[in-house]
Amino acid sequence: MSPKYVYFFGNGSADGRSDMKHLLGGKGANLAEMTNLGIPVPPGFTITTEVCDVYYRNNKQYPNGLAKEIEQNLSRLEKLMGAKLGDPNNPLLVSVRSGAAASMPGMMDTVLNLGLTPEAVAGLIKKTGNERFVLDAYRRFITMFGDVVMGIERHYFEEILDACKKKVRAKSDTELTSEQLKKIVEAFKSVYKKKTREDFPTDPKIQLRKAIDAVFASWNNPRAVKYRQLYEIKGLLGTAVNIQAMVFGNMGDHSATGVCFTRNPSTGENKFYGEFLINAQGEDVVAGIRTPEPIANLEKEMPAVYKQLVTYKNTLENHFKDVQDIEFTIQENRLFMLQTRTGKRTTQAAVKIAVDMVKEGLIDKKTAIVRINPSELDQLLHPTFDPRAKKEIIATGLPASPGAATGKVVFNAEDAEKWALDKKEKVVLVRKETSPEDIGGMHVSKGILTTRGGMTSHAAVVARGMGKCCVAGCGALLVDYKSQTFKVNGKVVKKGDYISIDGSTGEVMLGMVPTVEPGLSGDFATLMQWADEVRKLKIRTNADTPADAKKARELGAEGIGLCRTEHMFFGENRIDSVRQVILSAPDVKILKTKIAGLEKELQKDTNNKKDKIKKELMHARKELKGPMNLYTSALKKLLPMQRRDFEQIFTTMNGLPVTIRLLDPPLHEFLPQEKHSQKEMAKQMKISLKEVEEKVSALHELNPMLGLRGCRLGITYPEIYDMQIHAIIEAACNVKKKGVIVYPEIMLPIISTEQEFNLLKDGVHRIAKDVMQKKNVQIEYMIGTMIELPRAALTADKIAKQAEFFSFGTNDLTQTTFGFSRDDVGSFVPEYLEKGILEKDPFQVIDREGTGQLVEIGIKKGRSTRPQLKVGICGEHGGDPQTISFCHAVGMNYVSCSPFRVPIARLAAAQASLQQPISRATV
Repeated sequence: MSPKYVYFFGNGSADGRSDMKHLLGGKGANLAEMTNLGIPVPPGFTITTEVCDVYYRNNKQYPNGLAKEIEQNLSRLEKLMGAKLGDPNNPLLVSVRSGAAASMPGMMDTVLNLGLTPEAVAGLIKKTGNERFVLDAYRRFITMFGDVVMGIERHYFEEILDACKKKVRAKSDTELTSEQLKKIVEAFKSVYKKKTREDFPTDPKIQLRKAIDAVFASWNNPRAVKYRQLYEIKGLLGTAVNIQAMVFGNMGDHSATGVCFTRNPSTGENKFYGEFLINAQGEDVVAGIRTPEPIANLEKEMPAVYKQLVTYKNTLENHFKDVQDIEFTIQENRLFMLQTRTGKRTTQAAVKIAVDMVKEGLIDKKTAIVRINPSELDQLLHPTFDPRAKKEIIATGLPASPGAATGKVVFNAEDAEKWALDKKEKVVLVRKETSPEDIGGMHVSKGILTTRGGMTSHAAVVARGMGKCCVAGCGALLVDYKSQTFKVNGKVVKKGDYISIDGSTGEVMLGMVPTVEPGLSGDFATLMQWADEVRKLKIRTNADTPADAKKARELGAEGIGLCRTEHMFFGENRIDSVRQVILSAPDVKILKTKIAGLEKELQKDTNNKKDKIKKELMHARKELKGPMNLYTSALKKLLPMQRRDFEQIFTTMNGLPVTIRLLDPPLHEFLPQEKHSQKEMAKQMKISLKEVEEKVSALHELNPMLGLRGCRLGITYPEIYDMQIHAIIEAACNVKKKGVIVYPEIMLPIISTEQEFNLLKDGVHRIAKDVMQKKNVQIEYMIGTMIELPRAALTADKIAKQAEFFSFGTNDLTQTTFGFSRDDVGSFVPEYLEKGILEKDPFQVIDREGTGQLVEIGIKKGRSTRPQLKVGICGEHGGDPQTISFCHAVGMNYVSCSPFRVPIARLAAAQASLQQPISRATV
């Protein structure tokens, strides 16, 4: 049996249904469904998406039998309408419209009024007695056919129309007379012939064939391809083509056309919303050629039709149980419904509509939860630019952290702090790339703009944690720190000039663009409550300050999954003490090693060199005093600062767990790389610039992300970790005495062997025991590790014998799995995505096949030796809905994300629970 390629609808019955969108496209499936519901739909037929698929796979050749099916269904339509395509006395006119399974409004092509020829025009004038209407339809048809089918730029036709209106002083198209429209039609035909070198086709069958070709071709036009990329629309066969009998809204004052929504798509208010135009066709409303009237006015103009429209819009919303976006035409007081589809809406409206529909009994809570796109909740949590504002966009980078920011340009953190704190100016920090040293400036800035880095670069990660707007990797900007300017597309922006950046789109704009503050309604809280009732995953936050922790808790965080202690080393002159530790640590290490060697040599001496060894030993011990004093005094200065930080965070998170990662990054990140900063450091530390340069050079590593960092740092310089552990346990004891319920979880980073973990674990227990004895307070604490290296995942069963929890650091695990540097992927990953080498950026959405498999192995092996092992994720992936679905599936206990992504994670976790009731791993 040959496949069916064409589906008919009309006269109260249809071959298709609404659940056939994959085959009939959204428009075709819903036209069939409306027909079956008894709603007045102009009859027609749909050519399936399978034809589009065959068309592109078969070198733009249609499948056998299609032409015959089209002819059979066209005859059926002609019989039903009592008119025939091309009949000079009683012509049938049709529309030819696209329609894919996923809504892509305006991206593909449409041709209206098809079937008009000079003979058909004469016949239709005779039949309707309305010459002006017929000529108006004809000039529209020539324009659309010329534009859509033949590629003639629309402005060639519009210029002729505008010139005629200007000549006769007509404000709108409706004021043009029949005689004037005749001249316009002839002029349009001349343009057509000049541009195509052929006459406008007078055979309606040729018109139809070419229009069908054009609609299928529009599936791969640049705007449709870009739209599918932006909205990640994949896996579709193509577009369907809908051939439908024309109805006319441009037949006079008793005809009209309009677009309406069953509820307000901006606010979500349950109020009929839309616009219409008297004596017009649908393109007039969409294109803004004339100013339409609000839908409420239709009740005054055509009360009986308005009543019918309200009835049908209620029927459609109740049937589809969602907001409907409806197109309609009124032909001489007779209403026809041309299309219905799920209405696109703002996130604010989506939340209100979902909650309202539950209250109204249209949908249940689970449906409401699944209906909201978690990622779009960002719109409710960050300021946005006023959509009505004028914008001068000068560049576009990566939308690294959502929100809208306007401020004066500054090029370093010092100026940012000075201008923001002293001058009370709003600033945008512009850097080639940021480092931990910029944290103070980032904190006071309204937004951050970088020319380098990706979506998980330092700037992006920190900005999201702060809830700051950030555009990263904007390579078009040429930043010159010396002149304090950046150049882009011939424009020069100086320090102090205003710019605006949109962290949701990546746009960089000149000047001040007004913003709209977010408002979290009671509906939002209601939706979050419903989500919390069904989700299995706990949601924690990545927070390094009491302010971050407070904001995350307000947004529903159930603990801190990652407190990065290195971020605490900036501010309050702490960086000087940190640098003192770093600069003195290597000397302490070298001298301690030398002393240990001499002591060993002294014990084994058999060559009567004891006096010489003793002399060298005494000299080494004396030499050690200087750097050792610097080293210990700096650590002593840092201890109370860290303790105070932890006390504040523990107090803020009273009753909730707090996972604290011991110092992780390479030491060179704390040292200034620019000469003027090195001079300042030498002055503060009372040493020469040469000494500073030598120390910085000595700490340089070819690949610092794989060098002396994390647990390697704690093993090489144990005093640093000892200080941090002391501060954590002492802070916990202090707040517990005040009645705070505290659950510290100490996390050891970059572990790759069980021996590393065991050595550091013993140190934690030793210090904790000592502090608790002195404080006379018992604290329940846990020691775990960050699984961020493939070896750690593969040997997780051994590490879990001692580790009480695992937190997967998927940023580093992705780096070490792929061999990608997350700060440099911007140079090639976009091309990988474009060419289909990668489906998603692995730093934004977890790579299930590679990195994800290591995570699964780590969980399975870890729980094989510790069945109750607590497992979470704390990389930037923790706020990504697709990754959260994966985390649920593999049986994690929690995900941790930046504060402003907590609601997103809560909703995504609920959706994962509803879509995957049973996870594959044992929790």
